[in-house]
Amino acid sequence: MDLNTVLSRLETGSEEDIEKVLRQFNQENSHTFTFDQNEENLRSKVCQSLVTALETLVQPCCQRASLEALRILSRDRRALGPVATREGVLVLAGLAQLHTDRADGLQDDTLTSEQERVVVEALKCLCNVVYNSPAAQQVGADVKLAQSLCAHLHAARAGRHEVGLFSLRLLFLLTALRPDVRGGLQTEVNAVRLLTEVLERTLHVSWVGPYEAAAPEPGASPISVEDNERVMEALKALFNLTLTATGEEEGQQQQFRQMVGILRHLLVLRTETEETSEEAHSHAVNLLSNLPAACLDVLVEVPVQGGQAQYQGNNMEAIQVLLEFLEKRIDKQGSNYKEALTPVLSLLTEGSRSHRHIRRYIKTQVLPPLTEAKVRPEIGNTVRNKLVRLMTHVDMGVKQGAAEFLFVLCKESVDNLLKYTGYGNAAGHLVAKGLLAGGRGETKYSEDEDSDTEQYKNIKPLINPITGHVEEPMPNPMADMTEEQKEYEAQKMVIMLDELIRKGVIQPMGVRKGTLAPLEGILRQHTHESSGSDTD
Repeated sequence: MDLNTVLSRLETGSEEDIEKVLRQFNQENSHTFTFDQNEENLRSKVCQSLVTALETLVQPCCQRASLEALRILSRDRRALGPVATREGVLVLAGLAQLHTDRADGLQDDTLTSEQERVVVEALKCLCNVVYNSPAAQQVGADVKLAQSLCAHLHAARAGRHEVGLFSLRLLFLLTALRPDVRGGLQTEVNAVRLLTEVLERTLHVSWVGPYEAAAPEPGASPISVEDNERVMEALKALFNLTLTATGEEEGQQQQFRQMVGILRHLLVLRTETEETSEEAHSHAVNLLSNLPAACLDVLVEVPVQGGQAQYQGNNMEAIQVLLEFLEKRIDKQGSNYKEALTPVLSLLTEGSRSHRHIRRYIKTQVLPPLTEAKVRPEIGNTVRNKLVRLMTHVDMGVKQGAAEFLFVLCKESVDNLLKYTGYGNAAGHLVAKGLLAGGRGETKYSEDEDSDTEQYKNIKPLINPITGHVEEPMPNPMADMTEEQKEYEAQKMVIMLDELIRKGVIQPMGVRKGTLAPLEGILRQHTHESSGSDTD
C-alpha cells in the first residue's frame, strides 16, 4: 500500500478508516518492508502521524493496528526522529502501561485480551525504537523507563507470557546500551534481586536448603518454550547488571549464592529441544562467569542422589553438564570459537582455581592419568586432545583460555603441563607467563596428587618433550657417510647458518629469567658479571 494513502487516512480518517487502511498495510509488510531512500521524509511523517494519532485513539483494535504499523516502520532507524522524542517514548510507554510518573506498574490480571495485545505491541515498538535510536535511549534513561519496567515486573507476579517477555527484553536493551541505567537500577531499585525472583518463579524453584533447589522429579516435564524464553531474557538482563559484581557489598554474597543455586537448578533441567538447552546453558555460563568465584561452591555442595556424578562426596552433576557443554561447543562446526568458548573456559578455570574439589573432578575427566604416549597430545578425540589443539588456535583469546584452563588443572606446574601437552604446544603460554625455564608460579595447590602410573613411568624416558609422545626411532642419515663426507656436511651447515645470521634472517636466542632473549645480550651480560666478580 502507498504510504501517501496511509498518511492521508491518518490525518483525515475516522478510527474505523484508520484501522482498515493500517491492517492492509500491516498485512502487506508484516514480513518484509522495503526502505526506499526517496521516501525517507514520507516515512518520518507517517511515524509522526502515528504517534499523534495514538494520543487520541480509544479503540484497542485501532491502537493495536497503529502500533503494528509503527513497529514495522521503526525497523528503519532513519525514520525514527518523531518517535525517538520524549513525547514519542512517553506515548508508547503509556500504551504499554508503564507509568513513568509513579512507582506502581501494570496489573496484568485486569487486562482484556485486546488490551494485552496493545501492551505487547507497544513494548515491541519500544524495543525497536530503543535498539535503533541513541536519542530514544537517552529519553528512556531520562524518564526512568527501566525503573518503570522493574515496577511492572514486581507487580505482575502471575504474568502473561508476551507482556513479561518483552518487558524483560526491553530491560535487557536498556541495561546493555546505557551503563548509567545499570547504575540507577543498582542504587534505586534492587533489580538483581527482582530478576532473581523472576527466575525463581519462572523455573518453579522449590528450596530444600539455604542454596539448594529441589531436584526435578524423575520423568518431570521439560521447561516449556514460553518459560524458557522468559528465563533467557532475565538471564541476559542479569548479566548486564552483574558485569561489575564483586560480592563485597553487604548482602550481595548471600544474594549471589542464591543466584548460583538457581543457575545450578537450570543446568540440570531439561528443555523442549537440544538447541534450547544449549541456549539456556550458554546464558547460565555467561552469568556464572560474572559472579565471584567464591560463590561457585554452591554448584557442588548439594547431596548426591542416585545416578548423579559425584566426587569425594560432592555432587558434580552441574560440573559434568558444563564439561559436556564445553565439548559440544568445541565440536560445533562453523562456530565463533572466541564467543562460544571463552566464557565457559573462563568459568571452569576460575572454578578450578578457587575450589579444590571442582578442579580434582574436572582433572579426572579432562586429564586422567597417562598410561601411554604413542600419539601426539593434540591427536585424538578426547577432551584433552581437543583442548591441546586449541592451545595453538589462531585466536589469541581462545588459545590463552584453553592453555590457562589446562595449566590450572595441572596446578600451575610447568612439568605437569608439559607432560600432558608437550613443549611445542605449551611454549607460547609459558613464554607469556615467564615460565619457559620451568618451575611454577605462586600457587596455593596442595602436593597430594599428580602421581604417575607405572606404565607412564616406564615410557617417560622415551618421550620426546617437544612433541609429548614416544617417537619411532629415526634412521641415522650419517650412518653410511665417510668421515670426509661428515666433515663436508658440517662445514656447509656452518656456512649456511653464518650467512643467515649476518643477513638478519635468524637471531640466536637463549633463555634468561624464564623468557627468550637474544643470545648476544645474554652473553654480554654474563661477560659483564664475570668481569665484575673478577674485579672483586
